[in-house]
Amino acid sequence: MAYRPTWQGHLKLSLVTCPVALYTATNSGGDVHFNLINPETNNRIRMVTTDPETGPVERSKLVKGYEVSKGEYILLTDEEIKSVKLESTKTIDIERFVPEADIDRLYWDNPYFLAPDGKMAQEAFGVIRTAMERSGQIAIGRVVMSTRERILALEPRGKGILAYTIRTDAEVRRPDEIFDAIDDTAPDPAMISIAEKIIEQQQGPFDASTFVDRYEEALKKLIAEKQKGHKVKAIAEPQDTNVVDLMAALRASLAGGGKAPAAKAAPAKPSRAKPEPTARKTRKAS
Repeated sequence: MAYRPTWQGHLKLSLVTCPVALYTATNSGGDVHFNLINPETNNRIRMVTTDPETGPVERSKLVKGYEVSKGEYILLTDEEIKSVKLESTKTIDIERFVPEADIDRLYWDNPYFLAPDGKMAQEAFGVIRTAMERSGQIAIGRVVMSTRERILALEPRGKGILAYTIRTDAEVRRPDEIFDAIDDTAPDPAMISIAEKIIEQQQGPFDASTFVDRYEEALKKLIAEKQKGHKVKAIAEPQDTNVVDLMAALRASLAGGGKAPAAKAAPAKPSRAKPEPTARKTRKAS
């Protein structure tokens, strides 16, 4: 399958350059996509671009606008936006190399694959990629995508390069804004010790193929049932997991191999009327 590049330009390390193409490294979403339907006609709804004063407008006639004050916009055409050119619009210029540990995981954003664009580019690309690999560090560059200049972190991956967009400092919230409200009282050492043993029981290698979107799988099952004409059954709400006795919960988890014990069914309420013996015998026979 031929993939369309998200961006095409050049990769530059000092005076060495080569044509490259940037491809998204992930799928945009799952297999279940919904459309808005009018249940009375079973027709798909079409979204119409509308001016509140004059009515429907052709999308091709629209331009982008930046709001400078309430209701006041500076209008920009696509040509005017494209006229803003930086070197990073068409060139990923490697500016520096940094240890991977220096980049806080909060800043890592979306992954892309960077590959040589054409056979003529492969030799120079191979030189840059191999030199990066031997350095053992992350290369930092910039690229313009979707009217934004993004920082790129580059590292060798197989025969190509894995590129991650890196969030700017202004995009990242400070953890203290959320975490300051957390009580800093030290937990019970005995509880921590049990929790550490539970973690040991649950340790193992990461295999992405073992993780599936269970919600999407449930949606597929729901759709299949409705397609067959079956009535959808209401699913019971999950039980409240509020822990009353933390130590008891930790010990029960440890005894269960680190997994939460199965929820016990609520005991049936006894009937006020004592069943007749003949009725009991009849149920046994059935």
